[in-house]
Amino acid sequence: MKLSIIIPAYNEEKTIARILDKVLVVDLISDISKEIIIVNDASTDQTAEIVHSYIAENSTANISFHSHDVNTGKGGALHTGISKATGDFLIIQDADLEYDPEEYNILLQPLLDGYADVVYGSRFMGGKPHRILFYWHSIGNKFLTSLSNMFTNLNLTDMETCFKMWKREIVQGLELEEKRFGFEPEVTAKVSRVPKVRIYEVGISYYGRSYEDGKKIGWRDGFRAIYCILKYNLWAK
Repeated sequence: MKLSIIIPAYNEEKTIARILDKVLVVDLISDISKEIIIVNDASTDQTAEIVHSYIAENSTANISFHSHDVNTGKGGALHTGISKATGDFLIIQDADLEYDPEEYNILLQPLLDGYADVVYGSRFMGGKPHRILFYWHSIGNKFLTSLSNMFTNLNLTDMETCFKMWKREIVQGLELEEKRFGFEPEVTAKVSRVPKVRIYEVGISYYGRSYEDGKKIGWRDGFRAIYCILKYNLWAK
């Protein structure tokens, strides 16, 4: 079996090589192999050059690199990565070191045990370490998760998490539209309507970064998320 790891990257020259190091050393359970798919979303820094050098230095690793000529946003990069995936399972890995690749196995276990079709990694459950940052971000996240749950009838604790793992055919079967940070509420709304889908949630750690460190999401993205929750749940029906 194989896990496809989608890494969207926009101006991540400071961290892209470090996250790739972390991904490569992860030893997946059940002898699952890794397919790493990097999508450079028209970065204006040295991200592309660093990735090309990294691939040349790690020629035995299964790494593919795709570039956008125009910046489309995180969702647009994910659309490209998802379409290229060939693994049995698929996960998104941000390039910014906020999520730990060592925890892939936590999400894989319910899938391998035959219980789940989709697994969300929650930053708000379990006893894993979490960096303390941004009170209003946490309030906003919980509000968006609750609003999403009202329409999807799920009881998620962290709809906005980056760490979502799917059986590949499920996520590739969704008609995804959102190009930017509306990806999370859209994919949650649409996967919740997949017939007989089994969605699980597990606790993960979170090493959040500040805006000085390069964090990109802002208050405008929160309003977009509200719009997407309504668009892909209430208005879609």
